[in-house]
Amino acid sequence: MFQLGKTIVSEDVVKKDFLCNLSACKGACCIDGDAGAPLDAEEAKILDDIYPKVKPFLRQAGIDAIEAQGTYTETEDGDLETTLIDGADCAYVIFDDKNVALCAIEEAYNQGEITWKKPVSCHLYPVRVQDYSEFSAVNYHKWQICDDACALGQELQVPIYKFVKEGLIRKFGIDWYAELEKVAASM
Repeated sequence: MFQLGKTIVSEDVVKKDFLCNLSACKGACCIDGDAGAPLDAEEAKILDDIYPKVKPFLRQAGIDAIEAQGTYTETEDGDLETTLIDGADCAYVIFDDKNVALCAIEEAYNQGEITWKKPVSCHLYPVRVQDYSEFSAVNYHKWQICDDACALGQELQVPIYKFVKEGLIRKFGIDWYAELEKVAASM
């Protein structure tokens, strides 16, 4: 672990390799598991605001889940996350013609319907950020379904922090990322 400003960063973020391999995993991170994507309060409000523009991109099952549960849900611990379909798929998941899971929010963004790309937790994955009062913990979330992404990242020598560069800059800013690059170069 090392400290950058008000963040504590796992060395795995710099030392391990990762590059999504959608042809192998088919976007399993969006359909496996038992929790939605983590959200902050501002993102939850954004989901409420953009839902009418995202709705045309959604599958019927996603629309049904969102209209029954809301554009996001709150856990027993008070955490906010994207709504799930029957406790599994993210309600915002859509599938391409090869049955690869994609994000309807990102599709609406790509088509110019909205200006918000997707939740930052999705943008950062496999990095997870836990915010505390004094600092944020920046960790690599290792999940078996991403083994192919680890192998591809290693083959092409793409460290995690480079794979999620855009998300890290979005979360912490360009200056923070420049400092991260300096630390990475020294490791």
